[in-house]
Amino acid sequence: MKNIKKFVALSLILPFFTISCTKQEQGQLLGGATGALIGSQFGKGRGRVVGAGVGAVLGSLVGGKIGSYMDEQDKMRAEANAQRALEYSRSGSTSTWRNPDSGHHGSITPYKAYKENTTGRYCREYTQTVTVGGKTEKAYGTACRQPDGDWEIVG
Repeated sequence: MKNIKKFVALSLILPFFTISCTKQEQGQLLGGATGALIGSQFGKGRGRVVGAGVGAVLGSLVGGKIGSYMDEQDKMRAEANAQRALEYSRSGSTSTWRNPDSGHHGSITPYKAYKENTTGRYCREYTQTVTVGGKTEKAYGTACRQPDGDWEIVG
């Protein structure tokens, strides 16, 4: 119930911030917010933060349109793939996921890890793609490792 209230609140507030935005930008904002809300439902503790971050990126990446076609298995596979790739993949090495039931798939390519000067935590930039219904969308971002070892998307 608490999350439903958050979703309703976001649905009511976002239009005021998107009045001067293009339809694509509005879709990205709403998709990102919706993705964050959905993603926050997975995992426990810090895992929820990662889920929200991945959901926000996926939602924004697909502008809300493709994200609405992704089922829960698609989202869970994308999130698990992102965690594994950010933790274990070599720089420039692409890690993929595929849902055999829906046919949807995607990838993430993390780049060289670096240590932030301000916080001392390790971060990686990455490129992420999602393909749904034959349409591929691409996004770029940064994720940082949290003290518990989980990766959180920060930008």
